[in-house]
Amino acid sequence: MSRVPRPTRTPEERVLLCGVRFADEPPFADEDLTEAAGLVVAAEGVVVGDGILQRMQRPSPATLFGSGKVAEIKTEIDRVHPDTVVVDNELSPAQGRNLEKAWGVRIVDRSELILDIFARRARTRQARLQVELAQSEYLAPRLRRMWTHLERHEGAIGARGPGETQLETDKRLMRRRIQDLREELRHIEERKLREVRTRAEHFTIGLVGYTNAGKSTLLNRLTGSSELAADMLFATLDTRTRQWRLSDGRIVLLSDTVGFVQRLPHHLVASFHATLEEALHADLLLHVVDASHPRAAEQMAAVDEVLRTVLRGTRDELVVLNKVDLVTDPVALAALGREAGPTALLVSAETGAGLAELDARVRARLDGHSRLVDVHLAASDGRLDARVRALCTPVERVYDEVSGGVRLRVRLTEAQVGALQRAGGPDLRIEDAPAPELAPGAALARDPADESDGRISAAGS
Repeated sequence: MSRVPRPTRTPEERVLLCGVRFADEPPFADEDLTEAAGLVVAAEGVVVGDGILQRMQRPSPATLFGSGKVAEIKTEIDRVHPDTVVVDNELSPAQGRNLEKAWGVRIVDRSELILDIFARRARTRQARLQVELAQSEYLAPRLRRMWTHLERHEGAIGARGPGETQLETDKRLMRRRIQDLREELRHIEERKLREVRTRAEHFTIGLVGYTNAGKSTLLNRLTGSSELAADMLFATLDTRTRQWRLSDGRIVLLSDTVGFVQRLPHHLVASFHATLEEALHADLLLHVVDASHPRAAEQMAAVDEVLRTVLRGTRDELVVLNKVDLVTDPVALAALGREAGPTALLVSAETGAGLAELDARVRARLDGHSRLVDVHLAASDGRLDARVRALCTPVERVYDEVSGGVRLRVRLTEAQVGALQRAGGPDLRIEDAPAPELAPGAALARDPADESDGRISAAGS
């Protein structure tokens, strides 16, 4: 008897795209379904049929779309027979139920699609808990749509009397699970905050930006690491921190964070607050922008909007226009540069172009947080000498034959000076070094950011 062959991998899901754009939406909202198609690909789906987009003044309370467009989409569904219809908007529970009845196919809205991608990419326990919390908060008001077959019908024989319906039981269990997830994530966030504070002796930099802007590629190029860098939306979900040794020998900590998208669900931002902790406490933010994207300016505005909602206080920001090697329109690049401000840098993480200037700009920012000091220690104290060299490369090393000691001239932050003093004890002597003498007519190098520092401030701060 022959056996029926079975596929060794899950067949790709066929997806039809549709969406609505409203007149009162901000100007940076997607004008087409290009980003939605990228999200479907990231979720390992295949886009089929012609995407259908409707422009309206206000949504229909019952179905989001107008009645004529609902019928048009039904015709397209009958033609291409998709497994799922993705609506590039956030649907209310009632709208989702009504559309499923009208179209007879599974409906997924934008929030559910992003949550599915996050669930696929979550690797650490923290990321998995964050995804579960966001999914639970999304599904809680939609349980009726999913579990109507388990409801108790009033008046049926044996159904009268006290007791809960299955729907009420599930709601109560989900509320309890959401409370447990929030409590566990609160402990993780407290631990994450302690980890961030232990790095206070290092200058920290957070990579932020739109998804697929090239943040992971830039991290790998600057630090020599080999993190996953793919041409895919949300390739990075967990925050990674690596050491970046600058050209003058000083070390900073570079953290890669999850990318943002336009109309990012608010509950998703709240759930991933602990993941963004690295960026919230960074001394400097590198806002990485895909300069080759046709809507780069709109993506930059979307990231700024998200940062204003999560940042506490102000953070120094440096805009990095990445992927300049892929730019085919120099006029558009010049316009983007004007939009980003006079301190924006043109770089290519793939080819290495502009990274020397980025290194110099970061060193200038680090100089503003540092001071030049002389560290006096015994020549035999190799432990302390190694600790100094782990922080930076000494500008000068002088051996005193009379005292048998060593003087290291280094540039350290206040936190590093304090940590070094605690490690060396009362016998360690740290003094401010004299300022270097300038040649006649020479001027101190200035960071262009001093004139326009491009700070991002939190709303209401």
